Amino acid sequence: MLGSVKGPHDVKRLAVEELPQLAGEIRDLLVDSCARSGGHLGPNLGVVELTIAMHRVFDSPKDPIIWDTGHQSYVHKMLTGRAGGFDRLKQEGGLSGYPSQAESEHDFVENSHASTALSYADGLAKAFKIKGEHDRTVVAVIGDGALTGGMAWEALNNIADVKDLRCVIVVNDNGRSYSPTIGGLASHLSSLRMTRGYEDMLEFVKSKIGNVPFVYDALHGIKKGVKDVLSPQVMFEDLGLKYVGPIDGHDEQAVEVALAKARAFGGPVIVHVLTQKGRGYAPAENHDEDQFHSPGAFDRATGLEKPKGRIWTNVFSEELVKLGAEREDLVAITAAMLHPTGLNAFADAYPERTFDVGIAEQHALTSAAGLALGGLHPVVAVYATFLNRAFDQLLMDVALHKLPVTVVLDRAGVTGDDGASHNGMWDLSILQVVPGLGIAVPRDGERVVELLREAVVYDGPSVLRFPKGPVADTVPAIGKLGEMDVLRAGDPDVLLVAVGPMAQVCLDAAVLLDAQGISATVVDPRWVKPLDAALVLAAGAHKLVAVVEDNGRVGGVGDAVARLLRDADVDVPVRTFGIPQRFLDHAKRAKILGDIGLTGQDLAREITEAVARRSAPIDAPH
Repeated sequence: MLGSVKGPHDVKRLAVEELPQLAGEIRDLLVDSCARSGGHLGPNLGVVELTIAMHRVFDSPKDPIIWDTGHQSYVHKMLTGRAGGFDRLKQEGGLSGYPSQAESEHDFVENSHASTALSYADGLAKAFKIKGEHDRTVVAVIGDGALTGGMAWEALNNIADVKDLRCVIVVNDNGRSYSPTIGGLASHLSSLRMTRGYEDMLEFVKSKIGNVPFVYDALHGIKKGVKDVLSPQVMFEDLGLKYVGPIDGHDEQAVEVALAKARAFGGPVIVHVLTQKGRGYAPAENHDEDQFHSPGAFDRATGLEKPKGRIWTNVFSEELVKLGAEREDLVAITAAMLHPTGLNAFADAYPERTFDVGIAEQHALTSAAGLALGGLHPVVAVYATFLNRAFDQLLMDVALHKLPVTVVLDRAGVTGDDGASHNGMWDLSILQVVPGLGIAVPRDGERVVELLREAVVYDGPSVLRFPKGPVADTVPAIGKLGEMDVLRAGDPDVLLVAVGPMAQVCLDAAVLLDAQGISATVVDPRWVKPLDAALVLAAGAHKLVAVVEDNGRVGGVGDAVARLLRDADVDVPVRTFGIPQRFLDHAKRAKILGDIGLTGQDLAREITEAVARRSAPIDAPH
């Protein structure tokens, strides 16, 4: 049946009694595709009936459907004619793991950073209203996890202010973002699942929430009345939004009825649906950690993931636990990414010193500033791409006060198959402008341990960044130059400045350059901000400096090195090699690095040509 669905019109023509078969085929394809190549399985298993109902009630793309976050959109892709492409999900040239305008007119925004859909919806619905397109309704699907982000509430406040705004907000409430959703809103929504008396309810909240602060707490409930604290209708209608629900998100017909009512209302409406992450696939349903939120390739029969080997995150995770034993002032913060960032081990060992703030990176950094002001040393672990959201807080709340906060950036540089929005290629550029900030970039597992220990005693804020995937083999130093590691000594032809995991690439290039009669010295700065003064002397002793980094070329370490040499009046040409300043298509990390020229062979060719140009005689004028 799924094979005959070429678009939403085919979903609408199906008889009600055919829909369970369609849902079953969708779940089979989801499991098969994710088992083969990995992907966001759990969230999509949970929205099958919801997505079918939306495409039967609304008229996509006339009625835009905006997903928050976009990893919930696999079923939407299947129902908009892309089911045949799931054999190449997240592979080069295949379907993206997120909405993609290049793939379909049904994908309006390519959002994979959480808590944004309601702002998109607010703007779209207002645009339709101004243009007189009153027959169009904007649908925003937001998970309860994404509702922990402050931007979602800013948007809700604005949506509620326009009473005839044709905007339907579907709250997909499964109690989880990656892990169980954290915070006051989470406790408020999860209360719907309770059938306890008042005293039982208070004990339940205490046991489930623990020491995590929440807005709608028991005292607030006593003030407003137990009925209010147990009903999200009051919370949303206090904002001026009509509320429908809660609805069983796996009862397709019930969801259809609710959505049809919401569409007919003609103003902003919340439709609250309760879903089960991982629905219909037992290994996902029974997976306590995250219901198969985003597994790698796995065995379909057992649900066991294929071994990943030791990754960079493992090294950081283990060392942080050791540091926690040595230092009682060390605390850890995550923004709904406890397991993906490796903080789960620290949380198991020191639960009272671990804080999951929900999808709220801005709050995470300023809360870390408060912890530091209180005499603690916070370690904030986030994906590199998500630090973009908290730049102002790092700059003005942490760095301005010279606070000892360490930010650990996982999945820095090219991440690959998660696409443009997940590549952590911006941090080494945007962080260069932060006064007093130190940035450490390890080249291998031993350096993760070494530099993490240095970061947590750094005089001021510090950042440690490392990439996604298997940890690099140890690259030993053969000497020191200031605080920099010398990885290869050569004659004064070329100085290769290897930033972190680019060390082996630079060593490979040096060998190839040697075969061309060009000698290269390779150094690893370890700390790329501030740069070691010894780099000035080393550069002055060479004919060409080449800086190689896993970051955007604009404003990164290469530009910082060039500025350092200019300021020191060292007139040596500097070549920068990094990620082109564009949004990269999804593919494996190694493939992307090859495509953008960050391989030993590519570097050797470019540097050989650069040396040849500088060695060529200049023709005298006639």
